[in-house]
Amino acid sequence: MAMSDLASSFDASPATPKLPPMHAPDKATAAKVGKQFEAQFVSQMFQHMFEGIKTNGVFGGGNGEEMFRSLLIDEYGKMVANRGGTSGNGSGFGIGAAVQKMLLKHQEVQ
Repeated sequence: MAMSDLASSFDASPATPKLPPMHAPDKATAAKVGKQFEAQFVSQMFQHMFEGIKTNGVFGGGNGEEMFRSLLIDEYGKMVANRGGTSGNGSGFGIGAAVQKMLLKHQEVQ
């Protein structure tokens, strides 16, 4: 095959690449992700706080409490994140609202 035949088999015109269609930013999804981030952050903070707390030997402690304490702390984090803060935006510390704002800004929507 000659070089000219090879060149003619390709489209020599500069084509713009086909990009996937842009999705409209979803404020509800950004709010959900913000709350999830805040819940995870608060859970990590509570995890460190609960490390120093000793359990009551009569009614607490043991393997069961060790196993389920992390689940309880995760639920505490979710409760705080879903609780309405003083700003009235439905976010306990306001971290979720800040994350939501940054996500929407990153998507060039305000």
